[in-house]
Parts: sequence; C-alpha cells; structure tokens
Amino acid sequence: MSIRVAADKLKYEIEEFGFPPQFPMDVKKDVEKEKVVTPSEDESSKIDTKSYSKKSKATAKSDDEKYQWEIMRNLGIENDDEIRQFIDPQYWFSYFPNHIKRNLEMMGLKIDWRRSFITTDANPFYDSFIRWQFHHLKQNNRPCMDHDRSSGKGVLPQEYTLIKLRIDDNHIPTKLKPYVTSSTTGIYLAAATLRPETMYGQTNCWVHPNIRYIAFETRLHDILICTQRAALNMAYQEFTNIHGQYTILAEFLGSELFGLPLHAPLSQYQTVYVLPMMTIKEDNGTGVVTSVPSDSPDDFITLTDIKNKSNLCEEYGIKESMVLPYVPVPIIELQPYGRLSAPTISDQMNIYSQNDHDKLLEAKQQI
Repeated sequence: MSIRVAADKLKYEIEEFGFPPQFPMDVKKDVEKEKVVTPSEDESSKIDTKSYSKKSKATAKSDDEKYQWEIMRNLGIENDDEIRQFIDPQYWFSYFPNHIKRNLEMMGLKIDWRRSFITTDANPFYDSFIRWQFHHLKQNNRPCMDHDRSSGKGVLPQEYTLIKLRIDDNHIPTKLKPYVTSSTTGIYLAAATLRPETMYGQTNCWVHPNIRYIAFETRLHDILICTQRAALNMAYQEFTNIHGQYTILAEFLGSELFGLPLHAPLSQYQTVYVLPMMTIKEDNGTGVVTSVPSDSPDDFITLTDIKNKSNLCEEYGIKESMVLPYVPVPIIELQPYGRLSAPTISDQMNIYSQNDHDKLLEAKQQI
C-alpha cells in the first residue's frame, strides 16, 4: 500500500469514527501491546521504545486488520495524537527514516548516511530523475518493463506464442486480394496461446462477431489478421519494417470471418473453420483464439453449444459440416481426468453453457 493511500485511510477513519476512532464492536480488534526488551539496564543505553513493536511490518500487515489505525498501533505507535499526524504523507518521511536508521545501527551495519535520500516527490532531485525517465525513456523507446504500480516490482510482460492459422488460398477475403503479391508468403489469422503444446488438438478457430479486426503485413511478408491493439504490440516487437508502425490493409468485423477454412499447424484435422465465441475480449491476446476442446473447458462447452444451437449457425452462415464432424482430440494425460480433461470436468461440474462463467473459470483453474 502506498503512503498516500495509508494516509488517506487514516484521515477517513478519523472523519468517520471520530478521534480517537471508535470502531464498530463486531469488527474491532484488540491491539496487542508489547514491550521491547532493552539490551542494557543502564539508563544511558536504554532505547526509547514508545514507537516500537516486536511485530515486523510483514506480520503487522498479515493480521488482516480492517483499519489503518489498528495497523499503526500494531507497529507500536500507541499515542493517539502521534497517529493522527500520519494523515499528512510528509510526516511519514520525517518519522520512519530515523527509526529505520537507528535499527540498522543496532544491527551493527556500517553505512555512509551521507548518501541517503528519500525516493518520493518530497525530494525534488529524485523527483526530477523519475520524471526524466518517464519522458525520455518513452521518447527513446526504452520504457521500463518490469514495474507495475498496481502489482509491484518484477511485473514482466505476458509471453504468448503466436499460432498462424493459414487461410485457404481459394478462400482469401475479397478485401485482401489486391494486396496479395508474388512475395506474399500467406494470409493468416494470428491466434495467441499460452499453451502451444496443445496445438495437436485444434478443432477450429474462434473470433468475436462484434470485434473489429485488421489485416497488416509483416516484414517477412505475411499478412496477419488480429485486433489493432495486437498489431501495435507486434509492431513494437520488430514484426514490421518500421519500429512501432504498421499499415492497415483491410478491416473486418469478426462476423465477416466466420466459415473461413484454415490450415492449423500440427492439427490432426486438415481443415478447420472460423466460428463465433462471445467471451473473447478485445484487450486480451490478439482477439483470435485457437480451439482445443480436449483441454480447454471454454472451447469444449462453446463447441458443444454451437453444435446444439442450429439457429446460431444459421445466423452466422455456418454450415453443419464446419462443426459436427469435429470432436475433441485426446492429446495430454491429466490425472484424474484422463486424456479428455475438459469434457470430463465439464460433465462432472454440470457445465452446459458458455454463459456459465463462474463454473468455467473454476474448471479451468482445476485443470
């Protein structure tokens, strides 16, 4: 939790429950007061313990206190007037560094404190350094990639594998025919997956009927169809001739792609087809999803749903021959569900519709 958030919580608690706060009895917790044993009985060597507790910061945070006021008390700050001062974020900077310094010296660490500084905008020099990073690193295409304010340090990009599902040469969309040249290596739907090892079980491809997709050419002369967001991400990963830039060749609604025959790499089916899935999100992956119903509950239930709803096929011009012959392909043994884990767990959990979002999420987590 940031200092600003903690300070604002304290301010709210005082405004809501008075000073000192009188919290509701059903959630109020008794705060344990502990005495720190001093290393010597000599008054000159005694340590002022009014603001200390044996509880570590991690322990204090793990006690599930409902209120920030209780957290401060568990840190050993017992004086109500002093706790109230923490509603000012600047007070945190003047209070904790001195105590931390004293603790480190008690541990015997030898530190050149002349080099110490505060790493917030309270320090104008450090603030200037951070602002420089935000402005110049982005300008130079060198952003920091392992920090996320909502999750903390070490947040890395999610790595997907791109599966190129080639559109049959005899069924290339009319919008793209003018862009096909002798150097074009192929036209593909670009599906993103976190489980490339399951590609042997592909039975079809999913797109959302109402999402807008684009086609763009890569530096290797592939034409890829995906969401515009995904194209931009790929442009920054050297997929295009100019870093961070791509040219839109054509735009499609997902419904325009339904029924296209595809050649899916590694699949046991020679041809698979583009079908509708209503749960695809435009801001996740490429907006194109390859279907492996043997190991994905979402894929299995949606494929079963389409087979059972002839009106859905009629609405989007999907023929029965594009759906009915396709059954899950056993590829991975997963105990206790066997080689068809998705159908097995879906049956056990009584999942019958792609709208059973909670059950599908639970099933996905289990396998």
